[in-house]
Amino acid sequence: MQVIALTGGIASGKSTVSQRLAELGAVVVDADKIVREVQRPGEDAFERIVETFGPGVIAEDGTLNRPALGAIVFSDEAKRLALNAIVHPAVQERVAQRIAETGARDPDAVVVYDVPLLAEGARDPRGGFDRVVVVHTPADERIERMVRDRGMTEADARARIGAQASDDARLAVADTVLDNTGTRGELIAQVDELWADLTR
Repeated sequence: MQVIALTGGIASGKSTVSQRLAELGAVVVDADKIVREVQRPGEDAFERIVETFGPGVIAEDGTLNRPALGAIVFSDEAKRLALNAIVHPAVQERVAQRIAETGARDPDAVVVYDVPLLAEGARDPRGGFDRVVVVHTPADERIERMVRDRGMTEADARARIGAQASDDARLAVADTVLDNTGTRGELIAQVDELWADLTR
């Protein structure tokens, strides 16, 4: 089994790459989905979040009120770190479990761990991966995409990018860089080439 970390800044095209790898036969483990999973009612992380941040972070339906929690943690660095200290270990444990289950089912599997914040993590970004793949699009182009495709203001787009690792930090951990400054077709061609290399 090979375990590939796939990362890229917001609006870099990482989702397109992840989707194409899944079509080609990779088993994709999506960090964002697992974050939501460990924050469901009944999960240990959910209970600890409520304990730490109070009942105001519970929505009327009993689930996590993400906007309320976001308002607390994004304006206070210490609280953001406290949230990360609850969520990150729970996510890492669940990811390790998913990867182990995949390996047990299919020892020849190619697992792609789709993780937006790899370079930002406290642990060694290279740890435990056979290869780190970075989808790269320069920040200015990503800002343009967020304004055009997601209806964000330029200030919002810049703030989102500013909250993530720099392009240089992300490129520093890459074994393979997929350049997404061209067309979607050109990006897909690079993914197909990567897949051929992984399965050779």
